[in-house]
Amino acid sequence: MQVSMQLSYSGGFKESAQQVAELEKAGLDLAWVAEAYGFDGVSLMGYLAATTETVQIASGILPIYTRTPTLLAMTAAGVDALSDGRCHLGLGASGPQVIEGWHGVPYDKPLGRTREIIDICRQVWAREDRLTHDGPLYHLPLPEGQGTGLGKPLKIIAHPERPRIPIWVASLGPKNVEMTAEVADGWMPLFFHPEKAKDVWGDDLARGAEKRAADLDPLMVNAGGMVAIGDDVAGFRDMARPMIALYVGGMGAKGKNFYNDLVCRYGFEAEAAEIQDLYLDGKKDEAAAKVPEALLEATSLCGPASYVQEKVAAFAEAGVTHLNIIPIPTGDQTQATVVSQVKEWCEAV
Repeated sequence: MQVSMQLSYSGGFKESAQQVAELEKAGLDLAWVAEAYGFDGVSLMGYLAATTETVQIASGILPIYTRTPTLLAMTAAGVDALSDGRCHLGLGASGPQVIEGWHGVPYDKPLGRTREIIDICRQVWAREDRLTHDGPLYHLPLPEGQGTGLGKPLKIIAHPERPRIPIWVASLGPKNVEMTAEVADGWMPLFFHPEKAKDVWGDDLARGAEKRAADLDPLMVNAGGMVAIGDDVAGFRDMARPMIALYVGGMGAKGKNFYNDLVCRYGFEAEAAEIQDLYLDGKKDEAAAKVPEALLEATSLCGPASYVQEKVAAFAEAGVTHLNIIPIPTGDQTQATVVSQVKEWCEAV
């Protein structure tokens, strides 16, 4: 099991790059670069390519609506060339608030778009034939009356570093998870509960795996949580309350919130409803206070060394291949020493 880490997406590019360079020496395998509605993610990915040597550089995520499929392919190929083959392309639908509210683009057909983007990206990188857009969303010829009629199939001028760059998909809903297990190289579930993951997603993953192409490796899984190692560190779990409340309560509307649905599937229906009511009513602190302690415990790794080591094993047992951590140093620890310790445990499972 490898060790990964999500970088802040609110700014501080140079600080984040320095942090990754230091943690790379401690054993960090992969750094996720998010893109929401702050700075773009690709700029930092390119900067990381120049300031690191071995750590893998992944978009986590680039929204599927904000770039054409071929631009996503060109971008990943560019970062892969700059980093000598260390790029991973993480894709996701984001949510209506970001896509429609920030970008002004319709939030539609996420499954179909994701599937076609993956297919087009792989066509571009392979350079076996000129690119054709054959799907129902990104296709040629354009509908009657649109375009010039002059568009002809092309092949990428550059020669990508690799013919196959790993593609990850952030998905939660049953159909999206099934599609991810069928066509993606990796899966990025949020708020992963190792003890309940099989009950919630097992059937969806199995259905997708049955249709998975033989030339694809087994599906990689990136999940984890906050890590604090010590005898009196359980209170650090509370640091996750605002973020969980934001997603469960504020990322979407009633009846259309993927994260709220997930928490309900974990068995916290009443708590999810209360968090959403409070958050949408502007009572963010009260919503955060209602996040169940059991959910905080399940989705984090905070406790004595023996406990955290057991949690690492539990994530591995649940199928996680990349333990995604937020290292919280305590006492005389540093982020680097936390990463180094977790790396040792991940290599042991």
